[in-house]
Amino acid sequence: MRLKEDLPNYANEGGAEMDQSRFPHHRNLVVVGYALTSKKTKSFMKPKLERLARNKGILFVAIDQNRPLSDQGPFDIVLHKLSGKEWRQILEEYRQAHPEVTVLDPPDAIQHLHNRQSMLQAVADMELSDSYGRVDVPKQLVIMKDASSISDAVVNDGLKLPLVAKPLVADGSEKSHELSLAYDNYSLKKLEPPLVLQEFVNHGGVMFKVFIVGEAIKVVRRFSLPNVSMWEVLKNAGIYRFPRVSHAAASAEDADLDPCIAELPPRPLLERLAKELRRRLGLRLFNLDIIREYGTRDQFYVIDINYFPGYGKMPEYEHIFTDFLLGLVQSKYKKRTSY
Repeated sequence: MRLKEDLPNYANEGGAEMDQSRFPHHRNLVVVGYALTSKKTKSFMKPKLERLARNKGILFVAIDQNRPLSDQGPFDIVLHKLSGKEWRQILEEYRQAHPEVTVLDPPDAIQHLHNRQSMLQAVADMELSDSYGRVDVPKQLVIMKDASSISDAVVNDGLKLPLVAKPLVADGSEKSHELSLAYDNYSLKKLEPPLVLQEFVNHGGVMFKVFIVGEAIKVVRRFSLPNVSMWEVLKNAGIYRFPRVSHAAASAEDADLDPCIAELPPRPLLERLAKELRRRLGLRLFNLDIIREYGTRDQFYVIDINYFPGYGKMPEYEHIFTDFLLGLVQSKYKKRTSY
């Protein structure tokens, strides 16, 4: 935490000096530097969040990407979601030079979620099964190139149709969220590698987006792809392309749903899953896309993991996120003073 009188005159995004008199009740301020895309800044840095943060003694400062990061600050926390090898190197060097600053999250850890081949491996390795349910990942196959060989690879690996095709790279772009559903082997050659093929699991057309902010967990329902019957598989052919499936506009929170489909995954199961993934992934800001296999109550599949997702669409995100930031700094302060 920074003493208010010791802070430099931070500039806001318009270049004007930050008026520190807006924080009259806080001698100690938590300074959070953020480096986000313009789209993420618009969706996340909302006025309500900034007002609540000010009231709690948190100062958000936009990082100038045209200036050396080491020349900016001082920061207690660096919050980021930018891509590119150059940015990762800048951030890694900054982490080494400033171990007292909490970087959310380590760039090397985030990289595991940018590749759908490695993304779900942590879940697969867990083999999570207890009295509250079982969590798996769909059987999947990675195709790097040569679309003409996809059909043979699918047969050799024993994947069952229909198959969901997803781009291999999951970088948060609109293209990375595009899905295709393939009904027959012949049409698989129309797909564009590199990609991941996942066996489609019927789940009643509802998915659970599990937002994780440190130890906090928030679950929302979103509409997803409808069930596919064997009759439809035999009748249909070709590739059916879908835009982004689980965006906020597809909210199923107020829909009249079958309780067996709408029931949220058990809280103890989600807490265990989130805790284990925080440890294995080394991340504190991510979300899981989870489905329940249709006709079951306790068989779940994780089908996607996203770093720093659209928290701005998560109910009460302002309170959850500011409490999380304060908790990080307080925890680090206690560790320093305990020695």
